[in-house]
Amino acid sequence: MKKILYSPGEPSGIGPDLIIQLCSLPFWEKIKIPIVCIADKKLIEDRALLLKQKIKVCTIDNLDNINSNKIGTIQVKEISKCRNTKPGKLYKSNAAYVLKNLDFGIDQSLNSKTALVTGPISKENIISLNSNFSGHTEYIQQRTGSKDVLMLLGSKKLKVAIATTHVPLKKVPKLITERLIINKVTILHNELVSKFKIQEPRIKLLGLNPHAGEGGKIGTEEKNILEPAVIKLRENNINVSMPMSADTAFTSKILQETDAYLGMYHDQVLPVIKALSFGSSINITLGVPIIRTSVDHGVALDIAGSGKAEVASFQEALRAAKKII
Repeated sequence: MKKILYSPGEPSGIGPDLIIQLCSLPFWEKIKIPIVCIADKKLIEDRALLLKQKIKVCTIDNLDNINSNKIGTIQVKEISKCRNTKPGKLYKSNAAYVLKNLDFGIDQSLNSKTALVTGPISKENIISLNSNFSGHTEYIQQRTGSKDVLMLLGSKKLKVAIATTHVPLKKVPKLITERLIINKVTILHNELVSKFKIQEPRIKLLGLNPHAGEGGKIGTEEKNILEPAVIKLRENNINVSMPMSADTAFTSKILQETDAYLGMYHDQVLPVIKALSFGSSINITLGVPIIRTSVDHGVALDIAGSGKAEVASFQEALRAAKKII
């Protein structure tokens, strides 16, 4: 049976709120795929009480024996106990709980009939337990033993991927190599075909430097690294542009001619998609042997437990997971 597992992430944030609020809406049954929440039953019950939501929480022992979604009912798979269920404040004692749930979700999603949707996590809290943790994307790569990985954020308006993710800006130029660009663009091309059913993807490659280096006057990475990579990619019939200046790459005309962008670093492309689609875009991990989508926002400690969480991004993440699976 095809199914979606939901790992709510940081228990003190809005991850639990999202599924509690959504399970009372018509969408819950209309999506027509079973959704199982990987969480401590008490956490969901405590948060529902705080949100004043009357729901039924059913514990699942075997993922092969799950039911269709019913409004007001959440199916829960308990892997670990949440040490502190109170919202609004980070508790280091919950870090192990978050990772155990995530590990279970990743491992189960290696089954081709299971997709994983993740809620927001607190990197700060996880790092207190695992100093090497830098985010969902890199962690999934390590857990699945994947050679490479690509973070893509998508919405109805555009799709953007990132050559380097959660690293200091000063380290980015040293990480940009011809091999890196070839690998990332290849993953993006292949996954646009396989996951998004785009037969001939049109990819725009952004330059590292202002004005894409301006012929070597502002920087040489475009001329020495990016352009040779593009030539080799085109030899493999991948439709990718020569390095473009990021300040003009997102005009309406170019947007219409583009299926996805590859930026060089995190804040080169994410502000654009969040300005255009915040709350309705999603995060998708490419290059790994699982289907994983996620919301496009953080833990929002300030509104956790208040009922003010917006479920639009969560809905889109679920829709995308179902469509891909």
